[in-house]
Amino acid sequence: MSTHTDDRAPTAPGACEGIEPAGGPNPAGIDGIEFVEYATAQPQALGQILEQMGFRPVARHRSREVLLYRQGGMNIVVNAHNARRALDEPFDTPAIAAVALRVRDAAQAYRRAVDAGAWPVATHVEAMELNIPAIHGVSSTRIYFVDRYREFSIYSVDFVPIPEADPNPPALAGLHWFGLVQYVAYGRIDAWTEFYGSLLGFTALPDDQRFGILPKGRILRSPCAKIHLQLVAPEPDGPGLSGGERLERIGFGAPSVREAVGALRSRGVDFYESERLHVAEAGALTRAWLGGLMFELVCDPAGASR
Repeated sequence: MSTHTDDRAPTAPGACEGIEPAGGPNPAGIDGIEFVEYATAQPQALGQILEQMGFRPVARHRSREVLLYRQGGMNIVVNAHNARRALDEPFDTPAIAAVALRVRDAAQAYRRAVDAGAWPVATHVEAMELNIPAIHGVSSTRIYFVDRYREFSIYSVDFVPIPEADPNPPALAGLHWFGLVQYVAYGRIDAWTEFYGSLLGFTALPDDQRFGILPKGRILRSPCAKIHLQLVAPEPDGPGLSGGERLERIGFGAPSVREAVGALRSRGVDFYESERLHVAEAGALTRAWLGGLMFELVCDPAGASR
């Protein structure tokens, strides 16, 4: 994830600067990411990829075709319930369908966002399911607000543990949430900056502040400094945005990118290696699975303890 606008990788590929502490108000009481949800018609294929990335299946939804994967402090929900795409499509690229934010008070964060202009998501809660408040994000995605993540967990109600599965598998090479990359239409970066700023308190970082090895876009940071959003728009003289505005991929932080890459390669994960895009201590990008699913690594030595 990067904010510089040329096509060169960072000039000091061995350097890895820590993330500066957050500043400014935190109106929603954000405290990081609770889970990222993928929608897919190929849950087994996606599950195999997540296991290569160090995640482990730990629980199943009580009534839906939904699996919970975990490593360290990260949760990924794989949702194949009523998948929109046909099962016989040759390439079903999993799509990020939702992001759940940890907040101090979920009801208060939700009401504040709606009062500030967010579109509320109508809930249809069935028996033995939690009512988790949410607002609409980019395209058809949802932004959930979760305040049960310390003594109690949202998963203890909706999910059943998988027998003999370790409920707390350790993080591979210290991997942790860094953020997400969002593709936006040409001329819409300012609008999305305002969206995340006014509703959730995110702020734009200076244009010369950069992370990772990919050189485009604007970086927004949450007030708690645990979440980074990279907004990427098409170049003015380049091709337009194909596939519409969307959350494109997850960025994982790593204390040492090279160590994480080595651990992942030993598990069969392949990374892009070319003159313009290659593994460096600043970051790395996995090769695509299932027609376009990728993950990004970003050097963030202090992130796992934030």
